[in-house]
Amino acid sequence: MANGTFQIPKAINEPIDSYAPDSETRKTLLSTYESMLNDSVDIPMFINGQEIRTNDLRSCNPPHDHQTEIGQFHFGNKEHVENAIDASLKAHAGWSSLPWNERAAVFLRAADMVAGPYRAKINAATMLAQSKTVHQAEIDAACEFADFLRFNANFMQEIYENQPISDSGLWNRMEYRSLEGFVVAITPFNFTAIAGNLPASAALMGNVVIWKPADSQIYSSWVIMEIFRKAGLPDGVINLVYSEGPDFGEVVFKHPSFAGLHFTGSTSVFKHLWKEIGKNIDIYKSYPRIVGETGGKDFILAHESADPYEVATGMSRGAFEFQGQKCSAASRAYIPSSLWSEVKRILLEQVKNFKMGSPGDPSNFITAVIDEKAFDKISNYIDQVRSSDDSEIILGGEYDKSKGYFISPTLVQTKNPHSKTMCEEIFGPVLTIYVYDEKDWLNTLSLVDTTSDYALTGAVFARDRKVIDQATSALKFAAGNFYVNDKPTGAVVGQQPFGGARGSGTNDKAGSVLNLLRWVSPRTIKETLNTPKDYKYPHMG
Repeated sequence: MANGTFQIPKAINEPIDSYAPDSETRKTLLSTYESMLNDSVDIPMFINGQEIRTNDLRSCNPPHDHQTEIGQFHFGNKEHVENAIDASLKAHAGWSSLPWNERAAVFLRAADMVAGPYRAKINAATMLAQSKTVHQAEIDAACEFADFLRFNANFMQEIYENQPISDSGLWNRMEYRSLEGFVVAITPFNFTAIAGNLPASAALMGNVVIWKPADSQIYSSWVIMEIFRKAGLPDGVINLVYSEGPDFGEVVFKHPSFAGLHFTGSTSVFKHLWKEIGKNIDIYKSYPRIVGETGGKDFILAHESADPYEVATGMSRGAFEFQGQKCSAASRAYIPSSLWSEVKRILLEQVKNFKMGSPGDPSNFITAVIDEKAFDKISNYIDQVRSSDDSEIILGGEYDKSKGYFISPTLVQTKNPHSKTMCEEIFGPVLTIYVYDEKDWLNTLSLVDTTSDYALTGAVFARDRKVIDQATSALKFAAGNFYVNDKPTGAVVGQQPFGGARGSGTNDKAGSVLNLLRWVSPRTIKETLNTPKDYKYPHMG
């Protein structure tokens, strides 16, 4: 056992590479992308330190070129999930008792691998598997993921250093134990960083994890697992499985040692899982921790004092980066009539200038949506607008899935602030705009607050400081991440802890101390240094 008071290296946000034309990093990334595009990888599950292959092979296909196969993954069943649980429970004692600095070292090493020798590979995998542009892959797979790993280690030390006071003759201590059992991490397709952070953050705190990624993100998940393995993660600590959701849930949520759920995905799935956990509550050794970040119907609200260029740019970037497939993406906007003409002119000019195509071409601003199911859902919303009496498409509305799942960025203007596309989460490149009378500012604040069941992100644009304060107060519960004069996307680890409430999740703020606290079970230890030897108290004399 090491003796010493260790200090985790102070985390700083990973610098974002510009991948400028003729730069070496650009050449390396694009050549890695082409090499991986023309290759086909065999992707096993990973249980108890072993690569697990099955006869059930599923294809990995880029969303922007769905006829091309870039790999196959081995699909599992209930038995594989059971094996993963057994492996995790076997690893629990050794991993949870490992000195905290040794656990930190694994993930700090992984961070440097992500930011260094694996940077091109993890970015290229994200471009291929999730159709992210060069910039979107860089800020996600390389920078945000490395940030999560480094900042979480700092947050862990901050938690451990938080100790109770001690009176004379006593020594009080707080021990931050792992949860008793295993944690389940269910991760989404849209962020490689989130996919890696959900299992890693729980594991960092001494927990063992069963990790089920989205099928459409397995390709880049395997790269994450490769990094963890090479960083020295012991066998059984994080077990990576692919299976049908109901089969997976049938096993993990009915196991007595289920200790927690770390989830990012749809609201409907999260609610279903919460009900399953509640239904099985009598089975568990302890009350499971439930942490979830789900959907959003994120807003941009402009005041008449706002700058039209800032508003339009916030709309074009906030709504259409990564094809609107960010849970934080702007999908409804409220623009005063006095500004609308100028905002509309600038917005149309910007969006018309977008290039759409393969992420292999760095000049493209947007690419394809994730899969055919998403394509059909989004295009159905667009068709509904076409047949609507109160809404119209003012730009875009085209879609084509013959080669890739391409949907053009679509701007909808509505006369009805409660129209379908103003209220429901679309998760695609569709932004609906409601133009309000600038004299009706106060009622519009209320409208923004009450329209959606979600409360993830939102933005207000204004020059008037009183108005900014007014909006910040009125929309206190409408967004867990609130932006002033900026788009409602792009939270940075260590700077803007991320999460929302209402229908958007438990608001446990990924990328902060708050999230890591959910993965520990504190134990208070009181040691008496001068132990009484008589039962009598002084007043009894």
